[in-house]
Amino acid sequence: MNNAIAFYTNKKVVFILATLCCLLWGSSYPAIKNGYALFHIADGDIPGKLLFAGYRFAIAGILLLLLAKVRGFSLTQLLPGQPKQLVILGLSQTAVQYTLFYIGLAHTTGVNGSIMNATQTFFSVLLAHYLYNNDKLSINKSVGCLVGFIGVAIVNINGLGDFTFTLMGDGFIVISAFLISAASIYGKRISAAMDATMMTGYQLTIGGVVMMAAGYLLGGNIRVESGTACMVLLYLVLISSVSFALWSQLLKYNKVGVLAPFNFLIPVAGVLLSALFLGEKMLEWRYAIALVLVCTGIGMVNRQAWRSASR
Repeated sequence: MNNAIAFYTNKKVVFILATLCCLLWGSSYPAIKNGYALFHIADGDIPGKLLFAGYRFAIAGILLLLLAKVRGFSLTQLLPGQPKQLVILGLSQTAVQYTLFYIGLAHTTGVNGSIMNATQTFFSVLLAHYLYNNDKLSINKSVGCLVGFIGVAIVNINGLGDFTFTLMGDGFIVISAFLISAASIYGKRISAAMDATMMTGYQLTIGGVVMMAAGYLLGGNIRVESGTACMVLLYLVLISSVSFALWSQLLKYNKVGVLAPFNFLIPVAGVLLSALFLGEKMLEWRYAIALVLVCTGIGMVNRQAWRSASR
């Protein structure tokens, strides 16, 4: 346990692993777009998207549970109350959150979606301020979050003139951002008495199965017609299993406020990687400025936090 604490609270390890998680999540944007095309899922096909995401998360969760089993953890010997906690976590952090996100994204633009989803960081920092005595807001945190958010907005600067707010679109994305922030903090508490890998495995499996069921009940259907489609799905499975497992470990041993600002990297990485793999325009000044601002924001938030040992 002491070795794990020392490893996951080392500031260099935190920076590398948190950045890796966010880059992996960012890479899911072009992978998902390619997946929709390869599995013949239309833009407005919400049931198909739920089904696709359900398979992704359920398979990722099963892989993590098998890993936990290989590491010697019993998957059935849970403490009283833990099964209920895992169901709540699976529904909130995976099933309901992603369902709201997909519905919201179908009713708004990619620009609005990216900006609204970035509110996740603000929610995480604010919730941590009220829930943890050792994770209070500071000037560095407040300014750092603002600087990072400006970086996200700059990535989408071409579309900011057309920004409008709709409940079914932007509102659902904001609600999903709040849910994932609250669920992450809830998961941090659960992981105090449970292996983080096993917790993440159950969460993804439960949420994935619920999404699959919802997709089928709503008439969803996906077709597998190539090995490339299977490879894209496998990559998305690995993104979920690796990134969620690492993030859960980091959250277990670190303050929420230390990790939350890294989430600003996700939309920036998503835009850059989408440009790289989807052939879109990439070499623009706004991307460089956005990355500088996001990294500056992360540094400002963590400057004070890393002066003392993370808890």
